[in-house]
Amino acid sequence: MKWTVLSDNRSDGGVLETEHGLSVLLETGQCKVLLDTGRSGIFMRNAKKMGISMEDVDYVFISHGHYDHAGGLKAFLEVNKRAKVIVSPHAIDGKYFSLRGHLHSLTAEWPVIPPERLICVEQTSEIAEGMHVIADIGSAYPLPEANRHLFVQGMNGGMVPDDFRHELAFYADGFLFTGCAHNGLENILAACPWPVRTVVGGFHLVDKHETREDLRALGKRLMKNYPTTEFYTSHCTGDGAFESMQEVMGGQLNRFYCGMEKLFS
Repeated sequence: MKWTVLSDNRSDGGVLETEHGLSVLLETGQCKVLLDTGRSGIFMRNAKKMGISMEDVDYVFISHGHYDHAGGLKAFLEVNKRAKVIVSPHAIDGKYFSLRGHLHSLTAEWPVIPPERLICVEQTSEIAEGMHVIADIGSAYPLPEANRHLFVQGMNGGMVPDDFRHELAFYADGFLFTGCAHNGLENILAACPWPVRTVVGGFHLVDKHETREDLRALGKRLMKNYPTTEFYTSHCTGDGAFESMQEVMGGQLNRFYCGMEKLFS
């Protein structure tokens, strides 16, 4: 198996474009799965520069309804005429907002998806052999503090705190993709009943929200409960948060970046 970061906030300083968005290509040996589509079509341009075809992708998985993960779906569907789209129906229907800094919309612009290509997931399901989507995520562990800035339009048209029922995680053969992990990294791991060797995604640990002590405590719990798991994060994980966790996790926690490729078996 191989995973490749096509869109992220960070790069290795090469020719690839960056944005506040996330897109990862997973190649399992049986199929190709696009995990989120970033904020725009940047991931498509980066894939072309890397010699990666988007036309033969089998599935596109959208982790939640925010534009920095679903904004490039339209560009993808203009090129790929076969991939099935895996998403929560709540993600498509919702209108999302942030009050961090100033009020602004986080709602993605959804293209028309042919019904035969749409897979709506509301419960943890096996989409194909060995390929699972995790929907039933609990809240036994702390949620990211930055969630307090995030809202969804309620039934009466007003804004209510987002409960992130629209967020999904993806699992295949030891690989777990968290998207932004708004439901909390530990809660997503607890909801995954299969062994996890590699975790990839944002952890939504925005700087100046969790304390250094809380971040170090999280790192210690991850090391204790998942001693053989490798963690890779970027996108919505702040530099300070990463450094605080890495102080205790060492090489078990790594930063990914646009253009990064990793093989694992």
